[in-house]
Amino acid sequence: MILQYLYYFPVFATTNRNTTQKKPPPSPPRLPIIGNLHQIGPYPHVSLRALAKKYGPLMLLKFGSVPVLVVSSADAAREILRTYDLVFSDRPISNVSNKIFYYGRNVGFSRYSEYWRQVKSICVTQLLSTKRVHSFHNAREEEVALFLQKIRGSHSKTVNLSEMISQLTNNILFRVVLGGKSDSPHKWNYSYRIVVKKILDMLAYSHSMGDFFPYLVWFDWLSGLNGKVEKAAYEVDAFLESVVRDHHAATDDGCANKDFVSILLDIGSPIDKECIKAVILDMLIAGTETTATTLEWTMAALIKNPDVMSKLQKEVRKIGKGKSQILEDDLVKMNYLKAVMKESMRLYMPAPLVVPREARQDVNVLGYDIEAGTQVLINAWALSRDPSLWDNPEEFRPERFLNSPVDYKGLHYEYLPFGSGRRGCPGIQFAVAINELAVANIVHNFNLELPDGKRVEHLDMTALSGLVLHLKSPLLVVATPHV
Repeated sequence: MILQYLYYFPVFATTNRNTTQKKPPPSPPRLPIIGNLHQIGPYPHVSLRALAKKYGPLMLLKFGSVPVLVVSSADAAREILRTYDLVFSDRPISNVSNKIFYYGRNVGFSRYSEYWRQVKSICVTQLLSTKRVHSFHNAREEEVALFLQKIRGSHSKTVNLSEMISQLTNNILFRVVLGGKSDSPHKWNYSYRIVVKKILDMLAYSHSMGDFFPYLVWFDWLSGLNGKVEKAAYEVDAFLESVVRDHHAATDDGCANKDFVSILLDIGSPIDKECIKAVILDMLIAGTETTATTLEWTMAALIKNPDVMSKLQKEVRKIGKGKSQILEDDLVKMNYLKAVMKESMRLYMPAPLVVPREARQDVNVLGYDIEAGTQVLINAWALSRDPSLWDNPEEFRPERFLNSPVDYKGLHYEYLPFGSGRRGCPGIQFAVAINELAVANIVHNFNLELPDGKRVEHLDMTALSGLVLHLKSPLLVVATPHV
């Protein structure tokens, strides 16, 4: 109803400082107050691609009073993420994430600063280096073994593979980050799952009016959002306090495979307790949802495309012949598996919009003037389905990545499942290790079918909009043991 009334306001009421720019990017017409928010549907990445087809690969929108630059071509993404990476290295301030993540003490949402550079460097070298990620291979392999055991326990009855995959990724992160054993009772185990779910729901569905309409920040109090966020932040902090306290009290056994919390406690300055809690939270949130969703989409795509499934099973079963479980050392030889994972992340990108950036200063990009404070959205989903960059982009064809230099490390701007540049995801190796190991073991050990005689054509590949794109319906399968 409000939007209907706003249509009667003259468009010139939205005049803003962009009119003084020498040459701003093209913009769709705006409404007063709300700007272009009315043009964004339940799937923002789809709405933004439709607008970009009309207004171009660099497009300036207004979300309330906030200018937002939408990037929808590989050339434009390269300019933002490589040429002007430092200029666009800030994060927008979000009232919800600020309160949850200790007001910018974490890596993912903090503003660009010397503190951020130091903490990110520590995370990359101490927590997410190749050597450190490899040191946790036993934890991943043991959790995958328990996962396979649970599927076998279904005795070829219908299993909710989406739910089991989510449990697997949670269990791995629980062990690696917090040091708990997923197959034994632990006082953190239940709390950990509740905390992660609460934060993900908060980030996905609780939006602050003050982020887009600063003069309406009072509405967050009136609506109860501030109280809800503060309560969640208090519960999260209480959980993390207990984790840090118990790790302090534990005896150091000198084990090389310490969990992330123990490693952080050993580092010292600039890692104080609040920073440790913020980084722990980063690892838990970033490592669970997108990894589980990638696995869910990959398995659904393999079932939907039986020829691809058959080809992958042949590769994996040949290399793993005589083994009950694929180990990480086996993955090096599985080229088609790697192509399948890349294609899955291209076509079914869990996070279709790269985490927003913000311009730290005025800059000219591809002939357009961008003002400091402008937020930037890279539509990675649109890039990965651009027919000018990909042959038959709507088809699931892993072969496109065989003998191809295109990778997910952020150097190919048509393909950005993990972002790129300074603010790209530092946990790529950790996520890929889980994804490849899990998929290889599922296809090695089981033949999968849809329940109740359903044909693959009946598998619903519709996405559910949210913080990440899940399958709308859980992936239910009948898993018949192969070995």
